[in-house]
Order: sequence, then C-alpha cells, then structure tokens
Amino acid sequence: MKLADDLERVAELHRSGALSDAEYEQAKAKLLRDSEPGPGRGRPAIDKLRRSVDDRWIGGVCGGIGVATATESWIWRLLFCIGLFAGGVSGLLYLLMWLLVPSAADDPV
Repeated sequence: MKLADDLERVAELHRSGALSDAEYEQAKAKLLRDSEPGPGRGRPAIDKLRRSVDDRWIGGVCGGIGVATATESWIWRLLFCIGLFAGGVSGLLYLLMWLLVPSAADDPV
C-alpha cells in the first residue's frame, strides 16, 4: 500500500496547489517508475554500494555509503573519525572499503 499512499499524498499536494501540473506529473512518474520491478530494484543497500565520484574527500567511501543508505555523507565521515579516535578500527575498515568497493565511475550508464 505504500505506492498508493505516496500517490495519494502527491495528488493531495497537487489539489492543495503546492505542486504545479508539471511537478505533479513528474512526481507521479517517478513514483511509478521507482515501483516497477527491474534491474537494481529492491536490491539491498550493500549491493548498491559504490564509492562516490562526486562526493569524496579521500576515497569516496563515505559518499558512497551515504548514497547507498540515503543518509548524509558527513554523518558517515563523522562516524569514521570518531572510530579513529576510539580505537582506530575504522581506519582499517575505510582502507579496506577503499580497496574493495568498486567506484561509481566503473558502472555502466
């Protein structure tokens, strides 16, 4: 029922005037497109994990985790930094992820 609820919410925003006709059509099309089964749909976040090309400070690991988990990358950077000062294991984890997680630039478009 999530799709139906989301469509109803978008329709309500359109009726209230918060969305223009074009914005409403775009939002509706995106909801319908995202609900269709297909390659990459419904995969766990770990399967979608790629190092970021755009949001990177060092290796793009935190930017990639942010995209895969739909959270801000600065939160992951903060957690990795706290982990560095609380024992250093996150530094090794970051290095391993930098080496083992593929870059988003390597994915076919």
